[in-house]
Amino acid sequence: MIDFEKYLRIKKFPLIWCAGCGNGIVLKGMLGAIDRIGLDKNKITVVSGIGCSSRATGYVDFNTLHTTHGRAIAFATGVKFANPDLTVLVVTGDGDATAIGGNHFIHAARRNIDITVILYNNWIYGMTGGQVSPTTPHGMRATTAPFGNPEGSFDISRLAIAAGASFVARGSVTSPVKLSQYIEKGIRKKGFALIEAFTPCPTAFGRQNKMGKALDNLEWIKERTIDVKKADALSPEELEDKLVTGILVDVEKSEYTDLYAKLVESVRDIPVDLHIPEREVVPASIAVAGGEEL
Repeated sequence: MIDFEKYLRIKKFPLIWCAGCGNGIVLKGMLGAIDRIGLDKNKITVVSGIGCSSRATGYVDFNTLHTTHGRAIAFATGVKFANPDLTVLVVTGDGDATAIGGNHFIHAARRNIDITVILYNNWIYGMTGGQVSPTTPHGMRATTAPFGNPEGSFDISRLAIAAGASFVARGSVTSPVKLSQYIEKGIRKKGFALIEAFTPCPTAFGRQNKMGKALDNLEWIKERTIDVKKADALSPEELEDKLVTGILVDVEKSEYTDLYAKLVESVRDIPVDLHIPEREVVPASIAVAGGEEL
């Protein structure tokens, strides 16, 4: 039995998350993964940006950073670069990570820096007003799309794979044990790891799309999830509107902080000439006049 309270700041409770929100299930999965690995709390840093998911850093008893909108991965990159011995986790949402934070997301994956990104995907901006996010499905409603979203949506996991991540998995709060296992594998992975967690937002997404009660929102997710092994046997048409879950990528690649440390070591003894040669000073009056003194 896991003593979850030892990982929590109990004085920060009660939670601000709405009834029926799946964020607590994702958080529990993360804490369970940390406990099974046996990580030292003082050697963990959890970084978040802005949004419902990002409130998690206020509730966990680790080294935490609650940063600016979209910049969680940038801050986490700095933390890992400054102290590679730390286990660095990012807790973020679909809007926070892939809208304003999109470039940080892509380039952290490209560098394959050793951070684990746990991305709560509820297909909407939940905290800031229920606006369309980069993952809102085509045709679904939001406060900024009252007649249905006319845009296509990001496939976040495929984006991470294309950018160069070494570990990518998708899970759902409807299968919390598997989700926690994916988070554990991501933390253990040396390199950039993404765990995309499908989670309901009955308050913003559910109400806008008339999806019923919180349990109905969970059923909506459960009905659409399909394991990647089963998905491989289906056609693109059969996979339309499906949420493919499982481990999508798990490869061994060079990690950024290791590569940089080797680079520093390789140039450590190379002499550097810091002498700055003297230059002729051109009077300002001549420089402004294009060579002719005023």
